[in-house]
Amino acid sequence: MDTLTPEKLLTTTRSVRKRLDLTRAVEPDIIRQCLEIAVQAPTGGNNQRWHFVVVTEANKREQIGNYYRTSFFDHYVKNAREQSRGNDQTSRVLDSAEYLAENMHRVPVMIIPCIEGRLENPTPQAMAGFYGSILPATWSLMLALRAHGVGSAWTTLHLRYEQEVADLLGIPDHITQAALLPVAYYTGEDFRPAKRHPAREVTYWDSWDSTS
Repeated sequence: MDTLTPEKLLTTTRSVRKRLDLTRAVEPDIIRQCLEIAVQAPTGGNNQRWHFVVVTEANKREQIGNYYRTSFFDHYVKNAREQSRGNDQTSRVLDSAEYLAENMHRVPVMIIPCIEGRLENPTPQAMAGFYGSILPATWSLMLALRAHGVGSAWTTLHLRYEQEVADLLGIPDHITQAALLPVAYYTGEDFRPAKRHPAREVTYWDSWDSTS
């Protein structure tokens, strides 16, 4: 495991797309270790209803990659391009997202975090509690992978074909897929913190209009 301070780990765990090493396998033991860390995350009511589907079989990765690519190019990229006009940073992110869509089938490992249950017409409270029981574990997984020198990216575009992916992987009907993490070692030396608006500009004290 890389020696990273908590601050560096939290500020340099990036969504890795163009820098994923598509030629190098990731050892199963590393995936297992990182998943053991992930399941220490908080979960609503301590129910621990999470599940993780690790996909390494080439044929299945190719089929999931095809669904992801179709979702990206047929349904997502046009509107995203229009919204990114005039914003260089957003355009660069979109370029890297397009690269990932073209190469998703080549990543050595895909991990699909899942949670038991299905939401139909949920209240805000129900939705927050439901996804709040899988998203922290997924983020912990990404942090653990980063600490082991492995990159990942948070993606959700395959969910347009959630049922098809469920059929491919034998995921039961009562299980909800929450994300799709492409997982691979990364190229290059390290990552830097991203450019963000200062927290003080989006933090409010006691009322929405008070940012001091």
